[in-house]
Amino acid sequence: MMSERPIRRALLSVSDKTGIVEFARALAAFGIEILSTGGTARTLRDAAVDVVDVDRFTGFPEMLDGRVKTLHPKVHAGILYRRDDPGHVAALNEHGLEPIDLVVVNLYPFVETISTTGVTVQEAVEQIDIGGPSMLRSAAKNHEHVTVVCRPDRYDAILEAMKAGNGGTTLALRRQLAIEVFAATHAYDGAISGYLADVEPAAEDVEHPDCLSRCLPRERALRYGENPHQRAAIYGSFLASFDQVHGKEISYNNIFDLCAALDVAAKLAVRGSAVAIIKHANPCGAAVGDSLASAWSAALACDPQAASGGIIACSTPVDVETAEVMSGHFIEVLVAPDFDPEALEILQRRKNRILLRRKLDSWGFQPGELVLRSVPGGIVAQTADVAAVDESDLRVVTDRAPTGDEMAALRFGWDVVRFVKSNAILYCGRDRLLGVGAGQMSRVDSARIAASKAARAGLDLEGSAVISDAFFPFADGLLVAVEAGATCAIQPGGSVRDDEVIAAANQHDIAMVFTGRRHFRH
Repeated sequence: MMSERPIRRALLSVSDKTGIVEFARALAAFGIEILSTGGTARTLRDAAVDVVDVDRFTGFPEMLDGRVKTLHPKVHAGILYRRDDPGHVAALNEHGLEPIDLVVVNLYPFVETISTTGVTVQEAVEQIDIGGPSMLRSAAKNHEHVTVVCRPDRYDAILEAMKAGNGGTTLALRRQLAIEVFAATHAYDGAISGYLADVEPAAEDVEHPDCLSRCLPRERALRYGENPHQRAAIYGSFLASFDQVHGKEISYNNIFDLCAALDVAAKLAVRGSAVAIIKHANPCGAAVGDSLASAWSAALACDPQAASGGIIACSTPVDVETAEVMSGHFIEVLVAPDFDPEALEILQRRKNRILLRRKLDSWGFQPGELVLRSVPGGIVAQTADVAAVDESDLRVVTDRAPTGDEMAALRFGWDVVRFVKSNAILYCGRDRLLGVGAGQMSRVDSARIAASKAARAGLDLEGSAVISDAFFPFADGLLVAVEAGATCAIQPGGSVRDDEVIAAANQHDIAMVFTGRRHFRH
């Protein structure tokens, strides 16, 4: 069986007309007849390219405001028939049908339309392409015989193959192009179903659909994965949320640390200028201040050793004062809403430092949005941990209630602890982290580590708040915090030994608040 298939007739119908005139001219130079529709046909005629209108080819006019143009047996039979099947060839001849060997289609701009402010549902629905996906899928199914392309950046590859193959393309190329088509139509349908589900919610709240489908384009191949021997890529549109203004290419590990830093900074931003410092996906410093420079200094003081080589997120634009106090530190990635020109000049003195300008006004998962993690053979999905704790959720369970300053420190720490790997224990002031114990198998060990790290950083924990992402299973973890100087605590509660822990708090005049909500992070 021949792998090369000559192209004699092509059908071109594109919304994105990038490069289509040049491509059509090249096809014409091969002696290929060109069929086309609507705006594509007008564009080619204006460029002096000979075109046969599809309605002339089919003998059936466009109708219903262009909703029906290519949905015709003459089009789909010409695409779908097997050239090596005598029965197919006979059927084509019997009905006077003609082959179509190349299909060039890109789809109505549905995603771009729904991204436009103020677009109506009807406007969005009119951008749901029907004929385009039908032709693409027909051609992709019959890729053994037909060449199909849905992306303008593939035109050159097709022309090169035709030059090398006497006007034909190879099966290997056609199969790869078919794979791209099925991925594109899958993503297109996913965007439509997702949009319609958002604007017209189902009668029942379906958090976990019977079939979970995601088709994301590869955004970029990464230098490597978690380790140099692992290959990695990022899919979707994550990197489109940033403008990189300086530095080397962002890495796999950078991406996860960057997310953690933005999570913390976004959560604290309502309190003032916020800075979050992340190392290995855990905060090693976080603070808010009247100025970004003061917030940076307070965040850095929490663990200056761990902060070296960290990923930094700022909630407000970086000014000259902040750039000057940051400039001498080893910062792997710094992200902010913007940079003053002079501040940018200062920070760019480090050649490899990655500087990112965040383009979006908001950050993070939305309520009800699914967070996905892969496991061998499948994906685990859960709703995002974004629910805020209301004042009414807080329950004082000790004889003494927190003072105003203590409650501020407890609330600050509770906003941060959800972003720390469990088991997580934090010591906090009202506007800063003082000590972090993360990822330990024992909660009491997390309490000890957080206290010892604060001591090594020269930070006094006297009068601090202690925060636990899950309940204290025994009083021992709380007693470590008391010995370190904490005077108040916040935790979810819910242990069978809650009474013992509360009694220990009362014995040491500790004010304790239960939230009724846990924040495990694995």
